[in-house]
Amino acid sequence: MLMINILGALLIIAIVYWFWLFKPKQVQSNDNKVVIVVDNGVYQPAQIKVVAGKELTLNFDRQDSAPCSETVIFPQLDISKTLVMGDANTLKIPELKVGEYDFHCQMQMYKGKLIVQ
Repeated sequence: MLMINILGALLIIAIVYWFWLFKPKQVQSNDNKVVIVVDNGVYQPAQIKVVAGKELTLNFDRQDSAPCSETVIFPQLDISKTLVMGDANTLKIPELKVGEYDFHCQMQMYKGKLIVQ
């Protein structure tokens, strides 16, 4: 019985870490061209620094067949794109102002952020 409680507590800690405490490392792109792999429930990279005032090209390489991975949404930009399996998912975003722009799947389980400087 004690072992079940310990395993349950560890599972709760893992869930809290994954959904609320985990902070992915940031990637810098000076040419505003980034490949984002969609696999295992995450975007990789998920924190992307780009240059303000330049068009941004994002290439999503969808390797995850989960239904949640088939759409990426940029709510502040009013952009949504359906992703097919593979790397043929190019999204061009016009010049952005300095700021932070979230992107995620329709259920907000896959999460990412564009940091425009």
